[in-house]
Order: sequence, then C-alpha cells, then structure tokens
Amino acid sequence: MTVRRVHLAFMQRMPVAPENPAPMPFRQRLTIALALLAAAAVLEGVLALWALGVADRQVQRGRVVSDIQLGFVELSASKQRLRTWVSQMQLDAGADPAQRDRLQADMRNTLERLKHLAERARALDGQGDAADPVEHLQRLDALEVLSLSLHDLQAAVDSARPLVPGTDARAAWAALSQLFDISRGRDLRSLLRESIERESAAVVRERAAADASLRWMRGLWLGAAATLALAALLLGAHFTRALRQPLASLGEGAAALQRGDLQHRIRIRGADEFAAVAASVNSMAAELQQHREREARARHELEALVHARTGELQGALEALQQVDARRRRLFADISHELRTPTTAIRGEAEVTLRGADKPLADYKAALQRIVATSRDLALVIDDLLTMARSDIDALALNRQPTDLRQPLAEALTQARALAYERDVRIQATLPPQPAPVTGDAARLRQLAALLLDNAVRYSHPGGVVQATLAWQPAAAGDEEPAHWLLQVADQGIGIAPLELHRVFERNFRGEAARRHRADGTGLGLGIGAALARAHGGQITLQSQPGQGTTALLRLPALPKDNE
Repeated sequence: MTVRRVHLAFMQRMPVAPENPAPMPFRQRLTIALALLAAAAVLEGVLALWALGVADRQVQRGRVVSDIQLGFVELSASKQRLRTWVSQMQLDAGADPAQRDRLQADMRNTLERLKHLAERARALDGQGDAADPVEHLQRLDALEVLSLSLHDLQAAVDSARPLVPGTDARAAWAALSQLFDISRGRDLRSLLRESIERESAAVVRERAAADASLRWMRGLWLGAAATLALAALLLGAHFTRALRQPLASLGEGAAALQRGDLQHRIRIRGADEFAAVAASVNSMAAELQQHREREARARHELEALVHARTGELQGALEALQQVDARRRRLFADISHELRTPTTAIRGEAEVTLRGADKPLADYKAALQRIVATSRDLALVIDDLLTMARSDIDALALNRQPTDLRQPLAEALTQARALAYERDVRIQATLPPQPAPVTGDAARLRQLAALLLDNAVRYSHPGGVVQATLAWQPAAAGDEEPAHWLLQVADQGIGIAPLELHRVFERNFRGEAARRHRADGTGLGLGIGAALARAHGGQITLQSQPGQGTTALLRLPALPKDNE
C-alpha cells in the first residue's frame, strides 16, 4: 500500500466533530494572543514615536532660547567693545578702523541671527501649549530697538574723530554715553539687561520642561515595556502549560512508532487540534499494523513462489547445459570426421605431384585442384572448430607484448597466394617503427588474415587491395585512447546499406555476396569481430555498393612503459 493510500485511510478514520459547541481551537487562541501582542507592540511604538517628537520639540525650544540668550550677551559685549574703540579714537590712542568695521559687522550678524532665532522660537512655541505671546513681543521689541540703535551708532562711529585740544572731556564723555546708552528715548543698557535676564529665565524654564518631558517619557516607556513583558510572560506561561501535555503524549506516540511498537495508542483529551493529530496517529498505527501483517503474508507467499521458480530455472539450466554439451560433441565429431579425409586428400596430392609416370602438366593441374579444394575444406573446418568452442569471446588468449607488424606480415604472405590465383594485387603500407600491442600473435594473424581474405574474395579480377597500418594518438578531449588502426580497403562488390549492420552476424551473407561467390559460410566477419573484442579492439566497415569496402580494425596501443 502506498503512502498516499495510507494517508487517505487516516483521513477517513478522523473523528467526527461532536454536535455540542467545542471550545475555541488552540490555533485560534494562539492567533488571537499573538495578534494582541503585536497590537500592543505597535501601540507602544506609536507612543514612543509621539513621545520622541514631544521631547525633540522641547529640546529644540531649549536650544533656541539658549542661543537667543547667548546672542544678547554677544551683542552687549560687541557694543561695549565698540564704545571702547570710539574712546580710543577720541583720545587719539591708535584706534584701528578695521576693528571698528569688524565689530559693526559682528553686531549686524548677531542681530540677524537673533531675529531668525526669535522667529523659530515663536514657531516652536506655537506647536505646543507653552506659548507666551508677551515674551515674544518683548523679544521682538528689543531687537527692533537694537536694530535702530545699531543704525544710529554706525553713522556716529564712522564720523568719530580725535578731540580737539581744549575740548571739555566731561562733555565729550556725556555725549558718548548718550550715543551708546540711549536710542529713541530707550535706555539700551536696561533693555539688554532685561533681555538677557528674560532669556536666562526662559532657558531655566525650558530646561525644566525638557527634564519633565524626559521623566515622563521614561515612565511611559518603562510602563509600556513592563506591561508588554508581563502580558508576554502570562501568555507564554498559559500556552506552555497548554502545550506541555499534548506534545508529551504525541512525542511518546512518535517514539513508539519509531521503535515499531504499533500496539501503542495515544490518549485523546479534548477536541482540539492535538486531539485530531492524536487520533490520526492512532489510525496510522492501526493501519500500519494491518499493512505489516499483509506484507508478512505476501513475503511468505513470494518466498515460496521464488523457491518454486528457482527449481524450475535450475532444471531449465541443466537441460540447456546438456544441449550445449551435445552441441559441442557434435561439432567436435564433425571436425574430426572432416579432418581425416582432408588430410588424406592433401597427402595423396603431395605424392601424386612427386610422381613422374604421367605428364607433368596433367598431374599439376589435378593436384592443384585437390590442394585448392582441401584448403577450402580446411577453412570450413577451422570455422566449425571456432564455433564449437565456448563462444570465441570466452577463448583463452596467450596475451603478451607483440609487434603488430609481424602477424600482419605473415597474414599478408598467406593472402598474396590467394590474391595471385584471383588476379588481385595486395599493396601494404607498414610503419617503420614497431607497433606494440598486447595480444595473442596467432589470433592476431588469424584476425588480419580474415580481413585480407574477405577483401580478396569479394574483389573483381584486376582489383587492388590496400592494407595500411597507422598510429592514431589520443586527441585532446577525446574519450578514445591512443591505438593502432589497420585499414583494409578493396575495390570489390561492396555491401548494401541495409545489410551493413548484419554482416557480423554468424551465417549471414548478403545477396551480392551470394551472387559473387556461391561458397562461403558467413562466419568470417563474425569470428573477426569476436577476436577484435577479445583483444579490446573493434572492427567497423565503410562500404558503397559496387565501389568497394573498407574494414577498420582498431587495437589499443601498448603503454609506453611496457614497450
């Protein structure tokens, strides 16, 4: 039974909800609790942002008031230094005009900065509930008077000259005091003193307000954090208590299933999600127990069936072995019976050729026909012997390092005799250096002779068979290792494309091959392919009907260390 079927069975056995109203599911309770905590956290964040805004505005008000106080102090000091400069000028005590210009510029800049700060202070006070319009009016009035005083002072200071000898010093000092201390009927000293005192009181007031805001913010944050933490602790304790028992029961059930104890059942309490999961686990355990019992029965039946089939296969194997043994004996008997007359025919031909009773030409003609016939018969016998053995792929080869040129040269010598009879020329191109491979020299000679024999037999009279042995190095990125390539190309009848893939099958001969040569067993290429595989190589064919065939034999090269 698949996992899907088991799951469907669990779902079918899920308990049906009772008709009575069930308590709120655990998942819903947990969702509500988390939503409340999230809402509380968001509310605390909003309160924190609002409190930060209030505190920031209070701090800015205190900073602006402090800057205004410092501006009035700087203006009073600059005014006093300018008065000292005028005294030096009247006394001809070396007053520097550049210092005068610098002091006037400082006073103008200070007044501009004070006006800007006054506007900012009014704007900040207008955002809160601590706005004092009288204080702002007094500040603006003082700045207006000081601006007019600075304009009058600039003209008078620019025209200041040393006192003429004999001038009344008391009168000059009174005039200087009138110029610096009185402007448009207002006492500038009192005005600056009152402004500085007023701004000092404002600085103290704003600092106290800022401290009160910080204390209020600290209390708000601590209260909100404590409330949120207490709510989280209470909810955590509640849900921990609610989760401990169900999770413990589910854990015990899972551990029992892991041990293979399918008799264990989880106790079901309530009607929430945990109870549903416990019921599902209990159903799964029951289903798995039934599945295990069915599986055990099926396993026993399968073992009995396998045992019966094994006996049948053993009997079939023994029968096949007996048939194979009979086949081997049959081939051995055939080869033995064929070799005996072949040996007698060859011996008689040799004796006849040595005789002198008949004309020599007659004897030679007859005996050459006998020898040719015996040679063909011997080839058939060799093919039958090869098939009688336990498949040529399993032949035991005498593997040793061999120069491939030597067995190839011997095969060429044998093939040239047949080629001479059929008016076919064989051209061979062998490398000057050794061609080392690992293999059985006799089998390699047989393999090369098979390829050459096929090329000669299926060539037309006057044709040429070209045999070439060449080194093929391993190309970069190519999976084929370095090897020796023997190409045997003829100009014969060729092979039809539809028959090309079947020529390696035993006893198969194409239509063109049967028309060209009635004799033949169709074993040559099959035996050659098996011999090539036994040496780790491969034979492939390239052919065009009526134009010839090229046989390509690839044999792995002997590694350099073993050469």
